[in-house]
Parts: sequence; C-alpha cells; structure tokens
Amino acid sequence: MCNLYKTRKSLAEVARLFDAAFDQDAALPNLAEEVFPGLPGMVVRELSGARRIEAMTWGFPLVTREMRARAEQAGKVARPKPVNNARDLASPFWKSAAANPVRRCLIPVESFAEAAGDKGRKTRTWFSVTDQPVFAWAGLWRPSAQWGDVYAGVMTEANAAVAPAHDRMPVILARDDHERWLNGSFDEILALQQPFASEAMTVDPTAEPWGGYKSGEGRDLFST
Repeated sequence: MCNLYKTRKSLAEVARLFDAAFDQDAALPNLAEEVFPGLPGMVVRELSGARRIEAMTWGFPLVTREMRARAEQAGKVARPKPVNNARDLASPFWKSAAANPVRRCLIPVESFAEAAGDKGRKTRTWFSVTDQPVFAWAGLWRPSAQWGDVYAGVMTEANAAVAPAHDRMPVILARDDHERWLNGSFDEILALQQPFASEAMTVDPTAEPWGGYKSGEGRDLFST
C-alpha cells in the first residue's frame, strides 16, 4: 500500500494544473512536502460545478470492536486509526463514498514511495509519471467527527514498474479521466481502477531511509 507521497508544487501551480481554485483568504494548514497517513494533504474536489483545492486529513478514521474493547479494559478511549488506502470500492466501508460523485476527489501527487531492502534497513523508492509534474491519484473523501474532512486514495494491482516493490499501486488517472472520476457512474469509476502504464512511469531508487514519520498518537495504518 502507499503510505507516503509528496507534492512540492505550490497551491497556485496545482490550481493551474488541475483547473481548480483555492480560497486565498482561508487558513489552510502549512502542508508538508511529504504526506503520511494522519497528516493533512491537498485534495481537489468539485463544488457547485467548480473544482477547488482544500486541505483534509489523509485517512478515514476507523475504530474496531477489538480496539474499543482493548481500550476499555485499559480504562482509555479508543483512538481511531487512519484507513488511508481503498481497495474494494464495493465494500460497505467505501461504497457510500465511491458511489456518490460528491464524495470523490483528485489527490495531487508528484511521486509516491514504497519501501525497498531488508527489514531495519529499508529505503525509499519513488515512483512518478514521466511527463506529468503532478498527477491525479483517484481519491474519496467524507466528513468525520474525529478529524474533520478526511480522504483516502484508491488502489489497484501493481504494474510492472511497481510490482518489484509492492503488489498494489495508486490508481493514477490520465488527464482525460479526471472528469469521469469526479462525475461518472459507479460502474465507470470501477473501470478506471486499473494499473497505469508502466512504460509511462519513472522509478527512482534512493538511499533515503524509509522511516521518518512519528505520529505521536499511536495511529497505526490500515488498508481495506
């Protein structure tokens, strides 16, 4: 699954690339270049026929019965965990958002990372679209009581470029498919849940350590 991506472009540049606007007077958070689950990231959603850039928390909050029971035994309140990747869009957890165009969004991404190497010594391998400075990752969003508006990225099976690192990859949308993802039928968006062409991607292995995210809140990561 994808647990790290980056977007180093400015809001103005993302707005130009995605034909979107943003509220220059709004108090958007100071978005980090590297986005991890549980942190805020940029999304593009459609509102009254116009695309807007907003900041949301990456990950739908989830509290299972087991989590709640363990917390109650310890005299604590269960903390939700961010479900940051969506796989089965027909499942009850995702379909209420996926089947509703209002709850779909585009996630601007420059590149995403997967871990490579031995346990304890893993490094980051970055994947990007060769001819796009920022590409659109198919996303879903919804309001939440815990973290406000939240989003998740949709996954599919890996192509030949990503498969050596992981068996899944983000659903990368061609520019012509942005509108279909935002406003198409449920069957139409299911048809878009396909691996992107491997020959159109750039793979960048690095010596960067995989670690670097300290949530401070015990937010483990889930994908469903």
